[in-house]
Amino acid sequence: MPGTQLIMTFPVTATSHKLVEYRGRDGYQALEKALKTMKPEDVTAEVTASGIQGRGGAAFPVGRKWAVVNLDDGQPHYLCANADEGEPGTFKDRWILENAPHMLIESMAIAAYALQVRNAFIYMRGEFDLPGRRVQEAIDEAYDAGLLGENIMGTGFSLDLVLYRGAGSYVCGEASALITSIEGKRGYPRNRPPRLTVKGLFQRPTVINNVESLSNLAWIIRNGGEAYKKIGVPKNPGTRLISISGHVARPGVYEVENGYPWKKFLYEDCGGMRDGAKLKCMIPGGISTKVLTAADIEPLTLDIPSVEGAGSGMGSGGMVAIAEGTCMVTLLQVMLRFYHHESCGQCTPCREGMGWLHRIIDRICAGEGHLDDLDRMIEISRLNDGNTICGMGDAAGYAVIGILKKYRDEFEYYIEHKRSRFEGNLECLRSS
Repeated sequence: MPGTQLIMTFPVTATSHKLVEYRGRDGYQALEKALKTMKPEDVTAEVTASGIQGRGGAAFPVGRKWAVVNLDDGQPHYLCANADEGEPGTFKDRWILENAPHMLIESMAIAAYALQVRNAFIYMRGEFDLPGRRVQEAIDEAYDAGLLGENIMGTGFSLDLVLYRGAGSYVCGEASALITSIEGKRGYPRNRPPRLTVKGLFQRPTVINNVESLSNLAWIIRNGGEAYKKIGVPKNPGTRLISISGHVARPGVYEVENGYPWKKFLYEDCGGMRDGAKLKCMIPGGISTKVLTAADIEPLTLDIPSVEGAGSGMGSGGMVAIAEGTCMVTLLQVMLRFYHHESCGQCTPCREGMGWLHRIIDRICAGEGHLDDLDRMIEISRLNDGNTICGMGDAAGYAVIGILKKYRDEFEYYIEHKRSRFEGNLECLRSS
C-alpha cells in the first residue's frame, strides 16, 4: 500500500468486520475519549484542526460544515452518512461498509456527539447487498454492547442509528435528494439556500458527510487533529481511498497518502496496464470528472491541488484506466446513456439536455452524425452548467467537454467514415 494507512490498517478476513475484532484494533476508544473527556465543541475544533476535506467529491472542509450548526438553537439535529455511492467507477466506500462498518459507526457516534444529534441515518444504495447486511449486523452488535441507544458508556449521551436503503437512484447520492428520500418523498434535489445545515431533514439542521469522510474521525479524535494534518500535503491533508478499475492489471481499492506520485501508484502499486497495453487516458474521480491523458498524469500527484491544476478533479476517488485502442466515441456513448437514464427529470435543462446529448451520440454511433453535432453537444453542455438544482447537468457536461476537447479527432473520424477508428478494438472497451 502506498504511504501512510489510516483506514486499511488490518488484514481482511471473514470476521474482521465484527465488533470483537474491531475492539481488538482499539475500536471505540476514540468514542470513549470524546464522550468522557471532551465537550462537543472540542470535538468539532479537533476535526477543524485536522483540515480533513470531504471525500464524496466536493472536498468541502468537514469542520467548517459542522461549525454552521448552532448547538443551542433548541431544535433536533440530524446526521446522515451518504453511503449511496452511485458514481460509476467509484466503489471505495463499499470497502468500508463491508470490512469496517464499526469504524463508520464509531465515527458517526463521535460526530453525533459533536453536533448534539439524537437520531442518525446511514443512507445506502439499494444494490449494496453484502454491505447492507454487514452494516445492519454491526448496528445490532453496537446496540447489544451499549455503544448505541440510551446512555452510551454511562455518559448520558444517547444515539439511535438507522440504516435506510435507497431504491437505486443515482440522484439520491446528492445531499438534498438523499434527505428528501429519507422523508419518504420522491428523491428530488432541493433549491438552496437555505443550507441543509440550517433546514435539512424534516426542516431541521442536518449534516451529511460521505462514508469515508466520517470514517476518519475515530483516528482523528484518538490521535489528534494536528497529527492528521501532518499526513498528506498542507492543502489536502490525510489519506484517501482510491477505487481503480478499467484496463489496469490490479484493480481494487487502495489507500494512498495525499501527495503520492500518480505514476508510481499506477505502474508500481497497481501493476500498470493489463496485457502490456499502453495507457491512453484516465478518469480520475468518477465519470463526472474530466479525462486526463497519459501525458497529463505524468507529473501529477494524487491530491486535490495537483489534479485540479491539470484541469480535472479527484472527485469521489473512482479512477478508471483506459487503454490505447479504446474508442472514446463509444465510451462517451456509454456515459451519456447513464446520465440520460439517471436524470430525475425535475429540471428542464437536465431532463431535456440529457436526452439531446444521448440522442446525438447515438446518431453519431449509428453512422448518421454531422460535424456540427460536436459543437451542438458542447453548447448543450455549457447551457446546462449552473442551470440545474443539483450538479448532475454540470457533471454530464464536464464529461462531454473533457472528452471532446482532447479527442475531437476521433469523433470527426467516426462521423466522416461512419465507423470507429478502432473498430477492431471495441472489445477492449466492452471487457473493461
